[in-house]
Amino acid sequence: MLKKTINNNFKKLTDNLNSLIENFNSEGTLYIKGSRNTIRLFKLHNQTLNIKSFKKPALLNSFIYRYFRKSKARRSYEYATILLEKGVGTPTPIAYYENQNLISLQESYYVSEHQLYDLTFRELVQQLEYQDHENILRQFTRFTWKMHEAGILFKDHSPGNTLIKKDGANYLFFLVDLNRMKFIQLTFKDRIKNFSRLTPKKEMIEIMSDEYAKLIQQPYEKIFDAMWYETERFQEKYWRKQRFKQKHIGNCT
Repeated sequence: MLKKTINNNFKKLTDNLNSLIENFNSEGTLYIKGSRNTIRLFKLHNQTLNIKSFKKPALLNSFIYRYFRKSKARRSYEYATILLEKGVGTPTPIAYYENQNLISLQESYYVSEHQLYDLTFRELVQQLEYQDHENILRQFTRFTWKMHEAGILFKDHSPGNTLIKKDGANYLFFLVDLNRMKFIQLTFKDRIKNFSRLTPKKEMIEIMSDEYAKLIQQPYEKIFDAMWYETERFQEKYWRKQRFKQKHIGNCT
């Protein structure tokens, strides 16, 4: 059984969208092939659609997603709608589809407009000499602050999940990979910790701390110390997990 929800602005494309989902594996252009998810691009009239196929959940999770928890595709669609309502950039949500049987969720799909961009935050981490680097970083910090002020906690605020597009002297930011998000009044710790996944580079933390301190009217030293502490904690945890995988999972292959 294929369930779907389609954005009212795209209802006229329902038959086309149904066809794209039914033929997802044989049509379109492969964009990203991950271990868990696949993204393909499809041309439809004068638009390019981005369709993300979420891997079938493991047995227990497939039952939980069927009856007790929203699917990743549904969360992506609903969260994108909320982000746009709050004035935060993300590719326009078009639809989500869920393939269900009586006891479990099978595949699910999230359809959005494909967003063109010039870089992601990852390029800023990898290329400290990137043109206009500090200006982009400060504008990104203001974007994150606005997101925090709007009561948005993007739990996957990491280097590959912000698309950046140059717009004259300014930059536009678009969040992707949206299925882990909360809408709450953020504490100081929530705000600072939300920067921890972005970069291990101290010089970048210094710039973001300086900009964020001005925005929340707090001393720079307080913000930098807290932000660098959370960054180091995340890096330590990340690399400990990588070492564990290499030692235990690697030995099993």
